[in-house]
Amino acid sequence: MRLLTRCLAREIYTSVALVLSALLMLFSFFDLIHELNALGSGNYHLGYASLFVLLSVPGHIYELFPVAVLIGTIFALSQMAANSELTVYRSSGVSLRQMIVALFKIGLPLVLLTFLCGEMVAPFSERMAQELRLKAQNAEMSLREFRSGVWVKDERSFVNIKNVLPDITLLNISIYEFDESYRLLAITAAKRAAYVEKNHWQLEDVTQTLFSKQGATVNHQPIMEWRSALNLGILRALLVGPGQMSALNLYQYIQHLRDNHQKTVSYEIAMWSKLIYPFAVLVMMLLALPFASHQRREGGISAKIFLGIILGLTFHFVGKLFTSLGALNEWQPILSAVTIPILFLLLATGMLWRTERR
Repeated sequence: MRLLTRCLAREIYTSVALVLSALLMLFSFFDLIHELNALGSGNYHLGYASLFVLLSVPGHIYELFPVAVLIGTIFALSQMAANSELTVYRSSGVSLRQMIVALFKIGLPLVLLTFLCGEMVAPFSERMAQELRLKAQNAEMSLREFRSGVWVKDERSFVNIKNVLPDITLLNISIYEFDESYRLLAITAAKRAAYVEKNHWQLEDVTQTLFSKQGATVNHQPIMEWRSALNLGILRALLVGPGQMSALNLYQYIQHLRDNHQKTVSYEIAMWSKLIYPFAVLVMMLLALPFASHQRREGGISAKIFLGIILGLTFHFVGKLFTSLGALNEWQPILSAVTIPILFLLLATGMLWRTERR
């Protein structure tokens, strides 16, 4: 059993590394072509574009890893079957159950690697990539694609932010404060807001309008302190899509939305997908196992790899489509995250059953 696991691990790890390298080069090439359209904007030149593409690689690793594992495992097992190595192992008494256990032992380090990449490396590198491009282009980032900017509920206040710089400096902020009966108490407008520390911002060039029974009073202040639950983590949640955030940041942002009685479905789906997606590596390895049992006369290695590519891309794109539909229709978050992996697990189980029956 140990000999089988070592032999499979050596072949599978090598094949997965080669397939993943090829996929990364392909997707990085497409990214570079896309970035060429932005050259000449501010100080954004080819060096910055290349660095942006390099920083985008961890995100591609996370997204493409299950696909690479499927194709790489199919290639490795098909090669071993073509050389009669698997036949020798099966003839020596290795059962299908032992093969599955060996594959799962090999897959667990890959699951951990996928989780760490999606939780730690990819969100950080993606944020660095976006900040690099924005600074090079001397651009400001709009928090949301609304003309009025983004709106955030902060206890009994509503905050409108028009723009944010790459260093998380806010521009053109309006704060609408209400009492317990939701009567308007004050409107505070500031040109800039700089983050000082936890729950503490410094507003600059402030105009504050206070409302009372006697009427409205307007006063101007060059600097004003602002205490708010709005922090860097929440802002970063607004600057990137849910799929680019870590599970921890998603959980924190979900709690913030719940505290302010706002919808959380899309972020809950993203969080559960982050937690479940690494285990898709094991599903892909199980799905690759039936391909090794087919005889060579039923199709060469190239045909099996082509079918593996089709299955991998189907898993990748249909999974994204299903989670988007789940967010749009407000389906149960866990159900939206696990449906496609479970369907592919059932497909793999059915293929294994059919193979063993034959």
